[in-house]
Amino acid sequence: MSHFEAFVLALIQGLTEFLPISSSAHLILPSQVLGWDDQGLAFDVAVHVGTLAAVVLYFRKEVVALLSAWVASIFKRQHSAESKLAWMIALATIPACIFGLLMKDFIELYLRSAWVIACTTIIFGLLLWWVDKRATQQVNEYQTGWKQALFIGLAQAAAIIPGTSRSGATMTAALHLGFTREAAARFSFLMSIPIILLAGSYLTLKLVTSGTPIDVSGLGIGLAVSFVSAYACIHVFLKLVTRLGMLPFVIYRLLLGVGLFAFLLMQ
Repeated sequence: MSHFEAFVLALIQGLTEFLPISSSAHLILPSQVLGWDDQGLAFDVAVHVGTLAAVVLYFRKEVVALLSAWVASIFKRQHSAESKLAWMIALATIPACIFGLLMKDFIELYLRSAWVIACTTIIFGLLLWWVDKRATQQVNEYQTGWKQALFIGLAQAAAIIPGTSRSGATMTAALHLGFTREAAARFSFLMSIPIILLAGSYLTLKLVTSGTPIDVSGLGIGLAVSFVSAYACIHVFLKLVTRLGMLPFVIYRLLLGVGLFAFLLMQ
């Protein structure tokens, strides 16, 4: 990868990881449209670290409070709204871990195609629009029960299918359960911390055992750009989502999906 390619791919990853528009749909465009080579395992690790650092830093107060309350609930039997939320986030992470381990080979073989991504980009975009339009918006993230956590966790598991969007699926599920838009976004972002950590750890283990040569400068660009763009994306999205709703992202997904179909049909 050239440094320009590293910059563009890291920017795409940082901006799309937390928006309900599918990072996989965007990351396939440079390879399909521009003919760029796959970014490689080491770069994947770098951008995972960058986006993880961004969400942890942005929600640092919440992360400290949730971890402290979670530890207190285990060792001191002290329960609070924060400890409950921490347990619900942990519970919501389980389905994606199981689904990812069982289905990753099948997905890599049969579902990682531009045609699948074009379809899922449109289908789940329309689902997000329908749910957001009907949402009651009465619940915050601290009111999450175990059934709601599992439901959102299953949505996160389904987002392993390329083009679905992890944040889009989890926000759609949360809105369907009556979460406010901001609460749905915050719960989705907090849920991303353990899943990105686990995915990044898995990729790091594969990288260490593969003996792949590492381009340090490219990784540095990937880490820095994905961190800055992801942090800015989280901040702006939380400021705007309550006012704008999900419709702008739905429209964008539809245009992207139609554009992908048009490109594929012209090949």
